[in-house]
Amino acid sequence: MADFAPHWLGLSGRVCVVTGAGSGIGAAVATALAQAGARVALLDLDADKAEKVADGLLNQGFTALAIGCDTSDQDSVQAAAARVARELGPCHGVVNNAGMMRSGSLADVELADWNRVLAVNLTGYLLVARAFRPQMLAQGGGSLVHIASIAAVFPQTHSGAYSASKSGVLLLSKQLAAEWGAEGIRSNAICPGMIRTPLTAAFYQQPGVEEKRAAATTSRRVGEAQDIADAALYLLSPRASYVNATELLVDGGMAAMMMDMVPRPGFAAGQPARAQ
Repeated sequence: MADFAPHWLGLSGRVCVVTGAGSGIGAAVATALAQAGARVALLDLDADKAEKVADGLLNQGFTALAIGCDTSDQDSVQAAAARVARELGPCHGVVNNAGMMRSGSLADVELADWNRVLAVNLTGYLLVARAFRPQMLAQGGGSLVHIASIAAVFPQTHSGAYSASKSGVLLLSKQLAAEWGAEGIRSNAICPGMIRTPLTAAFYQQPGVEEKRAAATTSRRVGEAQDIADAALYLLSPRASYVNATELLVDGGMAAMMMDMVPRPGFAAGQPARAQ
């Protein structure tokens, strides 16, 4: 059986919801929450994937509930929220993680693709937050954590609406904090950098790609889904009770390497700087 001793984060017994929980970052967050003693609802458009992750947690003695849910559809989200309340109890925390990307340059990206990405990556976050708000208010408050991206602050070209949607998530998170903070609901965002997930696994099978990507970070490694899960658990927890309307960049220091990516003759590593 699982060890349900009190966890230092204070999440034991709390009901937490993770969207896009069938794989990658979402699955890692859901697993970490269960290990911290939370009662976890795993929402995913692919119900079979969510069920597989939930079954693994249930087999370890944790509390987990898989729900098929299209987070871009208001009725689907409302139905999921009602089921969570009915089967697990009122929600304390939500991790908005469900997302997608459809490639294309801004000059020719299909409008249907643009709208679909915005519907899932941005509108879906609002729908989920609104659906679980009454449950949080009934308990005096709660915590929202929104998974954005480093592409929200540094445009990722030829990725259609992805950067625009993730940038919108950052301001949505702040607005939720500003409007709901007085009611006891905190809202924060995480901006992952390069994270190894099933969606990016193929990148690292190409010779030299992992080494080049790792070199673009101060930590000299590619991030793992667990790195984002650890950050999300902190923001969900009472330990972060005075953290609100903030953006946490979890990129291994990639943003700090920007100037080293620009050619600067005479400033290469090991060369003395020239006198001004």
